[in-house]
Amino acid sequence: MGLTIAKSASEKRLPIREVNPIELLGANDTNLKLIEDQLEVSLYVRGDELLIRGEESKLALVENIIVEMIAVLNRKKFLDKDDVLTIIQLSQSGQSSLGETGLDSVVLFTRSEVIKPRTAGQERYFSAAVNHDMVFGLGPAGTGKTYMAVAFAVSALKNREVKKIILTRPAVEAGERLGFLPGDLREKVDPYLTPLYDALFDMMAHDKVHILMDQKTIEIVPLAYMRGRTLDNAFIILDEAQNTTPMQMKMFLTRMGVNSKIIITGDPTQIDLPKHEESGLQQVVNILRDVDGIAFVEFDESDIVRHKLVKRIIAAYDQSNKK
Repeated sequence: MGLTIAKSASEKRLPIREVNPIELLGANDTNLKLIEDQLEVSLYVRGDELLIRGEESKLALVENIIVEMIAVLNRKKFLDKDDVLTIIQLSQSGQSSLGETGLDSVVLFTRSEVIKPRTAGQERYFSAAVNHDMVFGLGPAGTGKTYMAVAFAVSALKNREVKKIILTRPAVEAGERLGFLPGDLREKVDPYLTPLYDALFDMMAHDKVHILMDQKTIEIVPLAYMRGRTLDNAFIILDEAQNTTPMQMKMFLTRMGVNSKIIITGDPTQIDLPKHEESGLQQVVNILRDVDGIAFVEFDESDIVRHKLVKRIIAAYDQSNKK
């Protein structure tokens, strides 16, 4: 295989003996073809070596891409098209190599970026998600609680650590008036689940998301429809958990099955429940704080990654509440 390269082209040999060549090269060498198409070089497998042939200026770039691919493969035990395309894009843009230490905190490769922790709070969140089967992410809007949680779930699905993703949140704003909204059940509930759809579409191709949803590999459902289920081999996210009642929270937490992970996100300062209703999130923090195997990660204003004004707005509200 390989493109037609001028006779003046240079060559470089790179050992690949330390990895599974099928996983590195891709089915029918698809990963190599991606590199050839993007960089106009030729790649040939010669035993346990990879021969790179092309312009001298591109050899180091291709070598860096292959080294990054090997590092990702060693860490994830899996390498797909999105991983390769992102590594190529990062290398072409001149961004620094992910390297071994950088790879340790990569959550997910998408077609356009690497999703990894950007703040101290997100670093703690990442570590908690790696080391615990149940994680609570608590803090203000804009800290990446939901976005990072969805990235954890998509990564686990892509790496075959789980068989399905379930995303849920209470449609509390509709209250008991859900039946009066126009449309079928999905049309009534979808507006409350939009942030979860947005995060998914950021990380995966739209058609892929729709296929996985049709196959029930990804489910986005209102919290009320979790009752009675036992969820094995699943990554489950409860978003906007401050708007659950104590009974709903207990119901949700007890859905956890074998080989499953749960992340619960919420902002205790933005409770939309009626004033006489206690928040299930506030109650569960007190009940489960010291339970082994459960992690609580608290975010603050320093973790906000939205527009800089969001941080100022939240700080202003906090100051007003203190007064």
